[in-house]
Amino acid sequence: MKARERVICSLNHREPDRVPLDLGSSLITGIHVSSLHKLKVSLGLIRPDEPVNVVDPFQMLGEVDDELRKALGVDTIPLNPLTNLFGFENKNWKRWTFFDGTPLLVPEKFNTEPDASGYIYQYPQGDTSVPPSARMPQNGFYFDCIVRQKPARNEGDLKVEDQIEEYKILSESDLLSYERESKRLYEQTEYAIVSGGVPGINPGDIAFVPGPALKGPKGIRDVEEWYVSLINRADFVKEVFARMTEIGLKNLELFHEAVGERIQVMVVSGTDFGAQDAPFLSPELYRELFKPFHRRINEWIHKNTTWKSFTHTCGSVYALLPDIREAGFDILNPVQISAAKMNPENLKKEFGDHFTFWGGGVNTQKTLPFGTPEDVREEVKSLVETFKTDGGFVFNTVHNIQAKVPVENLLVLFETVNEYR
Repeated sequence: MKARERVICSLNHREPDRVPLDLGSSLITGIHVSSLHKLKVSLGLIRPDEPVNVVDPFQMLGEVDDELRKALGVDTIPLNPLTNLFGFENKNWKRWTFFDGTPLLVPEKFNTEPDASGYIYQYPQGDTSVPPSARMPQNGFYFDCIVRQKPARNEGDLKVEDQIEEYKILSESDLLSYERESKRLYEQTEYAIVSGGVPGINPGDIAFVPGPALKGPKGIRDVEEWYVSLINRADFVKEVFARMTEIGLKNLELFHEAVGERIQVMVVSGTDFGAQDAPFLSPELYRELFKPFHRRINEWIHKNTTWKSFTHTCGSVYALLPDIREAGFDILNPVQISAAKMNPENLKKEFGDHFTFWGGGVNTQKTLPFGTPEDVREEVKSLVETFKTDGGFVFNTVHNIQAKVPVENLLVLFETVNEYR
């Protein structure tokens, strides 16, 4: 099978010639630039002094290029959003050396100058005349959003318009860009195409709540206050989600007109619902606040397209899976097999006839960074054997591959995948 055919086969719960492999098709299935650089050097794809591109400045994810896809046997490719989380384009690259010595290429509007304490700040839309929206501490590896809007003290001051300021209807130029790029990827590559970033289809994604791309965010922009609001301001949150969803449905219609059936997967939701030991909201609250809007989005996708609907939610979400299934999601990611009640065998037995498990390939919190190469090999082998039967599995690690992973573990990870897939 060719790559795209292999992924489609597995998404339709048929067993392909080998398990499809994803790396870098989305912002939750990627690899940190430091680990990416070590991997590419070890594979002989670049010299130690050659840089890698930063395609997601927030998480510091690196670009998985076609040379690496071919070297590892990757089957997927992204149709990238037009701007990053900070609201500027990834273009006009410039050289920068990361804290750990990794040579990088970063977008022109990526700030590389530390302040007196060594922090690197990023600015919404790259505009340094306004307060920064994120910072990375000296010798850090990732950016943290900065809360720039205090919680409203007067409930009457809350406005739905403020909470959805960043969700716009796609412009003609946006749609033309997506049309051109989707045609290029579909006609000039054989990979399965994964898309995300359609504004309005992802209610409650906490990465966007602080408004990192907004110069003066208003509304509830404090992460803690937002989570409290799911209980204390449920009616307001539902109104926000309803307005978002109307924008999202219109954007899906426009986006579909632009890209048609050239893409195979739409990342709908990146909203995390799980902590390590349990969901951090009840099934009842998911049903009240999130499920109706997820269902509307997914019903539109299934009625009007051939795409599969992808949800990302970390942690222990076993108790929510029946409702997530009823909401219409086809794909579950990252399948955090180390979290409570997320036993791989049970997940495959109970939900394998519905969900495609996109992830779950190795524990990125413990085994991959801290285990031995043999630990990595044994875990990858076991998990591939568990998930691959009857299709419905795309191999990816549990969330992004992080920084400081030993290169020996990275190499044995992909060697083992290709041996047993």
